[in-house]
Formats: sequence, structure tokens, C-alpha cells
Amino acid sequence: MPRLSIPWRSILVIAGLVLLILLVVNFNQRMAEYHRMSNQLATVRAEATAVIQTQAALLTQVAYASSTEAVEEWAYEDSHWVRPGETLILLAPAGEPTPTPLPTAAPLVANPPPWRIWWELFFGDH
Repeated sequence: MPRLSIPWRSILVIAGLVLLILLVVNFNQRMAEYHRMSNQLATVRAEATAVIQTQAALLTQVAYASSTEAVEEWAYEDSHWVRPGETLILLAPAGEPTPTPLPTAAPLVANPPPWRIWWELFFGDH
């Protein structure tokens, strides 16, 4: 039987090519993961920027709401309070006030004796 002689050099070249292919595939997978994570990072940064802008707007609203100007605006425009030096005039309703009727209590229902409850439970209400 003849012995096949495979040169070591060919084995090393084939092994090197297989290793090179594996490295290229691994590199390609890592690059795809890098691009996916870069896109996620951009999305998260955009969301964070929006949240920070919302927080700044809310802080501005809180600062205005606790200011003297906001209190005066609420008191004088919304609630129709008077300013110093003005006279408040309240209009009284005409006629006699209508009395509020008192609610009447519902009559209490007496509880039946326990034997009656058991009777109705087992035999029904006859």
C-alpha cells in the first residue's frame, strides 16, 4: 500500500487559511455588534438630551410658580381678589336662603334568628 505523503507545509497553509477565515468572521461579527451598540448609544443620548431639556423647562416653571409675579397673577386675575387700595364688593343673594333638608335615616331591619338563616340556607324560603 502506498503511503500518501502530505507535506507539512500544505497542512500549515490550510490551517492558516481556516484560522484566517475564522478571524475574519469573528471580526465581522464584532463590527456588526459595534454598529448596533453605536446606534443604541446615539438613541440613548438623544433621549437623555430630551429628558434634560424637559427637566430644565420644568425647573423654569417651578421657579416662576414660586415667584411673586406668579402669585400676584393668580390672586388678581384668576381669583378676582382685590389689590391694595381697592374695595371688595360682595353681592348678597336676593331673598331668603333656602334651608337644607335634613336627611332621614333608613329604618333598621331586624336580623332573623340564626335557626331561620340555617333553615333558609338548606330548605329555601317557603
